Amino acid sequence: MITDNAWAYRFSLREICTTHDITQKFIKPHCPWQNGKVERFNRTLQTEWAYRQIFLTNTDRSTALAPWLEHYNTERRRSALGDRPPTARLQPTS
Repeated sequence: MITDNAWAYRFSLREICTTHDITQKFIKPHCPWQNGKVERFNRTLQTEWAYRQIFLTNTDRSTALAPWLEHYNTERRRSALGDRPPTARLQPTS
C-alpha cells in the first residue's frame, strides 16, 4: 500500500498493515504528484460506487464494496491497458 505522509497514514495504519502483513510505502515528501494513482482511484470510487446509489446503512455500504472492487479489478476496462482490465496483465497473451 502506498500512501502520502499524513500523520493518520504514518501512525494509525501501521498496526493494521502489520497485522495483515501489508508493506506500507510512502510517497517522497513534497512530491504530491506521486499520489496521482491513489487520487484517481478515489475519484473513480466516489463517482462509480459511493455516490451512484443511496446506502441506508453502513452495513449496506460495506456489503456493496467487495463486489464493486471485484468488478473494478477484473472487468472494468482501462484505456491505458489497451481497453483491458488490470487482471488481463496477469494472464498470458496468445
